[in-house]
Amino acid sequence: MVRSLGQANDARQHVVRRGGGRRLLRRFGGDASGTSALEFAIVASPLILVLLAVFQVAFVYYANFTLENAVDRAARLVRTGQAQSLNATKFKNEVCKQLTAPLTCDKLKLDVRKYTSFGGAASDLTQPLNSKDNLKDNFSYDPGARSDVMVVRAFYPLDIGSLLPAEISLSNMADNNRVLVATAAFRNEPF
Repeated sequence: MVRSLGQANDARQHVVRRGGGRRLLRRFGGDASGTSALEFAIVASPLILVLLAVFQVAFVYYANFTLENAVDRAARLVRTGQAQSLNATKFKNEVCKQLTAPLTCDKLKLDVRKYTSFGGAASDLTQPLNSKDNLKDNFSYDPGARSDVMVVRAFYPLDIGSLLPAEISLSNMADNNRVLVATAAFRNEPF
C-alpha cells in the first residue's frame, strides 16, 4: 500500500493528536544509539587539551636542553681562555655551531659577564625581559681574564604556537613566545 506524502503527514499529525506524542517521546528516551558518540565528545576535548599540553612541555624541554648544551660548550671556550681572542659576533657564531633544531642562530642573545665573586654574580643577574615582556637587546660580552668569576647566559625567544588557551599556555612573553634561559657560572682557569 503506497501513501502519498500528504497522507503520511496527516497520519503523523493524527497520532500526535491522539496521545501518540507520548509514545514517540518514550521511544526517543529509550534510544541509546548515539550514547557512545556523546560520551566521546565529552571526553575528547579535555583529552586533546592534555595531549597538546604534553607536546608543548616536551617541545620546550627539548629546546631548553639544546640551549643548555650549547651554553655549556661555549662556557668551556671562555673558561679555557679560547674566547678571549674572539669578539661578540665570533663568539656567538661558535655558540651557534652547537645549536640544533628547533633553535636558530638569528634569535639567540648572549650575555657574558665577569664578576669579583660568585655572590656578586648571583645578586647581579639582569632580567632578560623588559617591562613590556619582550626580550631586551642590550647584553654585554666580557670574557674576562684568568681566574675571573664568569657567568655566561643565553636567551632564546621560542615560538611555542598558540594551540593552547592562554590560561594554560607556557608563554611568558608578550608575543605568545617563551623565553628560554641557559646559564653557566664558573671561574676561569689560570690560562
